[in-house]
Formats: sequence, structure tokens, C-alpha cells
Amino acid sequence: MQRGRMPQDWTQDLSDDYEWFPLRLPPDVTRISASVRLAIEAEYRGWELTRVRLYNDGSRRVLLRRRKSAMNSGGTPEQPAL
Repeated sequence: MQRGRMPQDWTQDLSDDYEWFPLRLPPDVTRISASVRLAIEAEYRGWELTRVRLYNDGSRRVLLRRRKSAMNSGGTPEQPAL
């Protein structure tokens, strides 16, 4: 999985209260595998799934977010280890 660009219409709703992290899931990542990985990120790092877009080739674009806090607001955000 790699960090991807956000689709154009996703940038309208971004709030400054959250950290945002777009991901691109390749076609070979199954829905179950993606679900498990994203659940782990939610449990241990506080990321939550905001949007998913499925493309014809089987790839997905995912947008994760989490509330900004004093602990993770200084510098670059702790990125998901997917």
C-alpha cells in the first residue's frame, strides 16, 4: 500500500481539526485484508476510515483521519504502517 493523491472532490470537506492521510490500495489487496489492516490502524493509532473509492481495475483509494492532539501536532503525523 502506498500513500496516494486524494480525488479532487475529497479536498472540499477537509477540516483543520483532523490529520488526513490518503492511501492507495492496489488491486491485489483483498477486501478482507484491507479491512483487517485498517482495523489495526484504528485500534492502535487512532486513524478512522473516512472514505473509500473503488476503481474498475480493483484498486481503492482510502482516506483516513484522526483528531489532532498536542502530542502528534508538532511535526509530521505518525503515518499508518500499512
